[in-house]
Amino acid sequence: MIGESNSHRYIVKSLVHASQVLAAFQREGEVLRLRDVVARTGITRGTCFRILYTLHSCGLLEKIGENQYRAIGNRQPHRRFRIGYAAHGQEAAFPREVNASLVRAAQAADVELVVLDNRYDAKVALRNADRLVREEVDLAIEFQADDAAAPAVASKILEAGIPLIAIDIPHPGATYFGANNYSAGLMAGRHLGRWIMHHWRGEADEVVMMELTRSGSLPQARIRGMLAGLSEVVRHAGQWKTTHLDGDGQFRTSLEALRRHLRGTRTRRMLVGAATDPSALGALRAIEEAGRAEQSAVVGQNADAEGRAEMRAPRTRLIGSVAYFPEEYGTGVIQLALEILAHKTTPPAVFTKHQLVTPENVDHLYPNDTLLGIGQIAQA
Repeated sequence: MIGESNSHRYIVKSLVHASQVLAAFQREGEVLRLRDVVARTGITRGTCFRILYTLHSCGLLEKIGENQYRAIGNRQPHRRFRIGYAAHGQEAAFPREVNASLVRAAQAADVELVVLDNRYDAKVALRNADRLVREEVDLAIEFQADDAAAPAVASKILEAGIPLIAIDIPHPGATYFGANNYSAGLMAGRHLGRWIMHHWRGEADEVVMMELTRSGSLPQARIRGMLAGLSEVVRHAGQWKTTHLDGDGQFRTSLEALRRHLRGTRTRRMLVGAATDPSALGALRAIEEAGRAEQSAVVGQNADAEGRAEMRAPRTRLIGSVAYFPEEYGTGVIQLALEILAHKTTPPAVFTKHQLVTPENVDHLYPNDTLLGIGQIAQA
């Protein structure tokens, strides 16, 4: 027993006592008073108090009242996670707001965020996926719009053992975070139908859908939802001519696509439903150039800064857009990421909230736009 006696010389008694105090909490979330810990450990009251105070200061126990402590499930020392974010591109307001909200949420959660820019380009997105793997991030967040590139992007990340969250565009094997596209489309379509019933007595000649083909079937559900919502309100809407154009979700592409279409059509009253606000604004510009604004009504998706600015314009024909609140994406995405990294059970899809924004309620829903200088419409 000489060896045993010698080995005891190296034991730090204060650490032994601390381990005994932690062991006194027998289940996650259990609340104990100081006297409970004294009774369970046999350690003196003064020593128990100092140990509890120290463990609370180190983040290993939660203090919830006078001399009351709660066990924290994960007693591992805090680890600062490294999360990679491959952004959509910064040309439009919506991805800029998503990016800003993620940066804020990561800072608040003490998470290191490695930000790359996919630049709305599939080849760049593939290179960025390789880079996130090389950076050895703990989790990756993808916001890229090319549905055809999604399987390859996801494969690179998931094969490296890195969990993946996909924003707004589904990626195979990734947890989805973003719009409930069909539901958002229904909101816009029903509003368009109500507007027609009120202003045009339920009569129109043509419905034009400005689509986002490259992003695949899920964002396309916005288009199906808009058509379904319109038909719910105006039963004979299916009899009108319906035209599908690919605006690619962008201002310039949508402007040029509808310009070409307007040169070849003589329809009088035209309704436009767009997959994004930049696309809606491009279509609206084409309609205005053709001198057909009074015979048109346009609805968009995202209710981004440029769309909200247009809805404040006198006599605007952008009659509504569905808000997805990108300024709140960051909090939800980072919370989801931390739950995944903590190996908690998470749903395969997390949907954002939606709300219809119109010229009548835009100032109520976004009263700070003017203070923030949101008043100019980006047209390039």
